[in-house]
Amino acid sequence: MTLAVRVIPCLDVSDGRVVKGVNFKNLRDQGDPVELAQRYYDQGADELTFLDVSATVEGRDTMYEVVKSTAERVFIPLTVGGGVRSVDDVSRLQANGADKVGVNSAAIARPDLIGEIADRFGAQVLVLSLDVKRDERMPSGFVVTTHGGRRTTDIDAIAWASESAERGAGELLVNSIDADGTQDGFDLELISLMRENCAIPVIASGGAGAADHFPPAIAAGADAVLAASVFHSGQLTIAAVKSSLHDAGVAVR
Repeated sequence: MTLAVRVIPCLDVSDGRVVKGVNFKNLRDQGDPVELAQRYYDQGADELTFLDVSATVEGRDTMYEVVKSTAERVFIPLTVGGGVRSVDDVSRLQANGADKVGVNSAAIARPDLIGEIADRFGAQVLVLSLDVKRDERMPSGFVVTTHGGRRTTDIDAIAWASESAERGAGELLVNSIDADGTQDGFDLELISLMRENCAIPVIASGGAGAADHFPPAIAAGADAVLAASVFHSGQLTIAAVKSSLHDAGVAVR
């Protein structure tokens, strides 16, 4: 049986508002997170991803009230990331309505966190978020960044994804910083490398600009596709993306 591909709108939130930029820079206001979440739920989104993009940079917790308000109105899986540093953070997010948590910077700083979360809540709760950019220094050609793309590590992105899967991560949210916000299409090489080296589901993120950008991401190996600005602006709807996937022979809900 073929699993249906998931279409996931992403809400990047800073100071209580949804924002979006290009290559993680020049963030612009896109609206109220709860209202946008409701819109995407009504349109037929399969899941929602909510990322507090400034929580790690500012060293604070995710905005729990916004998460709670969203969960009270949206009845599809909700992944929340940004500022998650401990199993207690995961407990609190779940208490406020999160189904899954996204972890990035904290897992790189302390990799044991991945196993701690997976052991306590199950691998299905943990989404390892990777903000990746091209870097010729790395064996794979891709490097991991932290703090919302502001800091470049010395960690090969593919090696880290593989290690994280072995440690207990349930999914990989792979965001291409190079493609982010450009609307030129997903980084298919990056998606393919992730698929070839990791057995867990891969969520492709970064670069969507048209409905026909989504099927190639699935063909490259993604199990789900995520986008932000094209949905916020109304340039694309969930239905348009699902129609494009269906026409390409991809199973969708």
